[in-house]
Amino acid sequence: MTGAGVHDSVPAMRAPLIAAALAALLATTPAVAEQPLVAVEPEAASEPSALVPLAADSPWTARFAAAADELLPALRSLDESQWAPLLGGQWLGAPDRIRVAALLGDRHSPFRHALFAKGFTHRVILGWHPPATLTADDRAAIAARPEAEAIVCWASGGTGESQSWPRTAAEADNAPGRPYACARITYSVRGDAPGWRAFIERS
Repeated sequence: MTGAGVHDSVPAMRAPLIAAALAALLATTPAVAEQPLVAVEPEAASEPSALVPLAADSPWTARFAAAADELLPALRSLDESQWAPLLGGQWLGAPDRIRVAALLGDRHSPFRHALFAKGFTHRVILGWHPPATLTADDRAAIAARPEAEAIVCWASGGTGESQSWPRTAAEADNAPGRPYACARITYSVRGDAPGWRAFIERS
């Protein structure tokens, strides 16, 4: 091998040696957790917003009541062609259709007791409790919005006054053992034709 040949092979040999040395160094160097440039205080856990019955004089109460009156018999029918259009129609995907059908047909589901048990079915329409800091103008602006959302729940038996209802939206999840069944309804009065859609959650 000539001197020129040796000289040409040195860079080619040096690269693998450097890579091996670097890998060994990284393997023996303890991992250092990345520290933020600015200290960040952990966010305090916030309490979920409480649910309260809609006021009788709210302009939304009658709208949600009419929607609930239409939704109830559709769910009781157990007929997908009746309840699916109210839960989104073409926007209600196949997995959601299967989930809702299973929930309505499950004998342990809150819907079976609330909608099919003997006795009077009670209903409540719940909204989110407004913060205490809201002014009268704030409340008027909220009431005047073209969209609103509420949670409608049904329960069977009892007198209604003693019935326990969900205290937060998380408790309106239709989990087995709940003494009520719930649906979330979004309502819009934009445009010429007011419309609404219901959602049924399952934990």
